[in-house]
Amino acid sequence: MKQLTTLDDWLAYCEHLHPVGIDMGLTRISAVAKRMGLAFDCPIITVAGTNGKGSTCAMLEAILLQAGYRTGVFTSPHLVHFEERCRVRGDIVSAPDLIANFELVERARTQNGEDISLTYFEFTTLAILQLLASAKLDVVVLEVGLGGRLDAVNMLDADCAVITSIDLDHMEYLGPDRESIGREKAGIMRAGKPVIVSDPVPPQSVVDHAAAVGADLWRFGTDFNFSGDKQQWGWAGRGRRYAGLAYPALRGANQLVNASGVLAALTALRERLPVTAQAVRNGLSMVELPGRFQIVPGQPTLVLDVAHNPHSVAALAENLDAMGFYPCTHAVFGAMADKDLAPMLARVGPLIDKWYFTDLPTPRAASAADLQAKWTAANTRPDATAGTYKSPEAALQAAVKAATPADRIVVFGSFYTVGGILKDGVPRLSAPHLAP
Repeated sequence: MKQLTTLDDWLAYCEHLHPVGIDMGLTRISAVAKRMGLAFDCPIITVAGTNGKGSTCAMLEAILLQAGYRTGVFTSPHLVHFEERCRVRGDIVSAPDLIANFELVERARTQNGEDISLTYFEFTTLAILQLLASAKLDVVVLEVGLGGRLDAVNMLDADCAVITSIDLDHMEYLGPDRESIGREKAGIMRAGKPVIVSDPVPPQSVVDHAAAVGADLWRFGTDFNFSGDKQQWGWAGRGRRYAGLAYPALRGANQLVNASGVLAALTALRERLPVTAQAVRNGLSMVELPGRFQIVPGQPTLVLDVAHNPHSVAALAENLDAMGFYPCTHAVFGAMADKDLAPMLARVGPLIDKWYFTDLPTPRAASAADLQAKWTAANTRPDATAGTYKSPEAALQAAVKAATPADRIVVFGSFYTVGGILKDGVPRLSAPHLAP
């Protein structure tokens, strides 16, 4: 084995350790975790769901930091740099800190010559969890990678589980419908522990599983709820109320549902992790998460959103609609080949005047030409135009060139699409003004 010195070396090594990229199951990762003696002595909040996981983790972290707690957060995937996946006390961890923990995992994985094969996600998850376990934290927030029941994160018992939304995505691993997908996500529940279900209409499988394992089910609309007007919103649930809250700094109508689940989780854990109303207010007003309906001021306006399935694209379309009038909306779009593209393109299609389809730097991506062909087959707007580009940056450059300062450009479809735009920092656009 060649000397692994940089984080990129380690990540490349992890990519080729296991014969397949995704191999659901907890046997291998649990065996290595046992060799490592991996254990946490603080509360664990585990977050699953089709959409809204990252936003939920960011809001939990922001409020708990404002309440003075030492927080650890593990999320995936990253937008630009792998290190984004792990934050300690609000700060992204360093590559050297990660490398030290990759070395610990490798030592345990190959102990006594009895090698245990791990996927990229399992290996990197163990390294990040070991880093968090040794960081003397008060609370850890973990985002499930895929599903729940068989996800690497689920080898740890959550003190509180949050299920944000259940919709159709990753069906080749999780099942063909909401009921089967719900069953997989429900696997993060534990007996006697709270589970917050933010989805307003959860599949019956989620409700049934909570009863079967004896989890304390908090249902949106029954155990907690929110109300709001244009200026402010309020929350109520199980003996706790918050009134006159400012809207979360993360924009979009869907974020109130996510914030409601966050307040339910904090209420469920209030004896172990008390938070003040002021911490809630400050945390929600300061929370940041790139690529979630992120509006970058400029001329034209730039909107960045990692929406990558029909459910999240529907939320993006609603949010775009609520922004008001723009003479022309340009869309930079790149996506994975296994996504249900037809409803995504159909839902946002009426709002988009010019499409810029892009290749993405991963074998899983659909080619720009494939995307354009799918769009052409279903397009109902004779005035809409489309072109193909080799990268998100090239597509954005073309959009800026074609745009007037009063237009808007929306970048969406995948973490890779948004990450490609953010890799040199947040772009501030200035389109050439049209000659008078």
